[in-house]
Amino acid sequence: MESTLTQVTDVPSVASARAAKRWISLGIGAAVLATAIVLSVAVGSRTLGPGIVWQVLWHPDDSAASDIVHQLRLPRTLLGIGVGAALGLAGTVMQALTRNPLAEPGLLGVSLGASTGVVVAVAFLGIGSATGYVWFAFIGAALVSAAVFGLGGSGRVTPERLVLAGVSLTSVLGAIIWAVLVTNRAAFDRYRHWDVGSLADRERDTLVQLAPFLLVGVLVALALGRQLNALSLGDESAAALGAHPGRIRALGILAVTLLCGAATAACGPIWFLGLAVPYAARLLAGADLRWILAYSLILGPALLLASDVLGRVLVAPAELPVGVVTAFLGAPLFIALCRRRKLSEL
Repeated sequence: MESTLTQVTDVPSVASARAAKRWISLGIGAAVLATAIVLSVAVGSRTLGPGIVWQVLWHPDDSAASDIVHQLRLPRTLLGIGVGAALGLAGTVMQALTRNPLAEPGLLGVSLGASTGVVVAVAFLGIGSATGYVWFAFIGAALVSAAVFGLGGSGRVTPERLVLAGVSLTSVLGAIIWAVLVTNRAAFDRYRHWDVGSLADRERDTLVQLAPFLLVGVLVALALGRQLNALSLGDESAAALGAHPGRIRALGILAVTLLCGAATAACGPIWFLGLAVPYAARLLAGADLRWILAYSLILGPALLLASDVLGRVLVAPAELPVGVVTAFLGAPLFIALCRRRKLSEL
């Protein structure tokens, strides 16, 4: 009897220790993000000291350092925070919906939908500015997500149907995009500037335009944490717990569309971030999706800003687009995940 009582009293202490560990790890992640933000503002073709950055940040003047911070690096850093958080959360929700740790936001065709919108705007409407075609990119992402849910949701909605619908539409859209681009040189020149995936050379109003969609997407994703935990047990178990699998998937796809659609519209496709961030968050937080979402909200922008800074220093004074850097970093991770024997236990 004594041993049984001891085991029962040990359960709260273990839970408290686990929660404390999670909060400590979350604080460390926040410190890493803060460091990435500082480096993003200070490091570039002309590196600025912390003292100079702090001075011109709060007391802007007519100096070159002030122009660099306020006109170039600060807007770029804020865009990186928003896009990184969006892609991290979108990847987590995507993996939870499909119950597949190899899934990433592009799996539902969101990225290709945005690309299609850009091609239509550039090739057929003659729109050349980012603030002009960003809306077409977002609308394209939203329409494709709705089509995927419609095709994969006829009858009983299942992760397999959603994935098959997404892969099918992605193949069709990819063929359409390149059929247009190979016959329109001007459209190709404009499209490739967006398609590379970069935080640089984006107009300052881009984040302001897309901020409402990002904010709603973040709130919906975070609110789904408990319901996604139920869905991870399977549809029947989730329904027995009082959850509604179809409604959860609909809200999840809405969140992915808002987050990934807005992020892709702003910066172009940035691959593997939505794969790597949930994986890292899962290692730190365990299986609870509420904590995984919280970690993804911090680790996403930290990884994106760190990749952007790395792209600035590797080939300085030139720059590597952040989409290229994340691809180089993410591809080995993707291969390693594919080779794991017990992938289903992630």
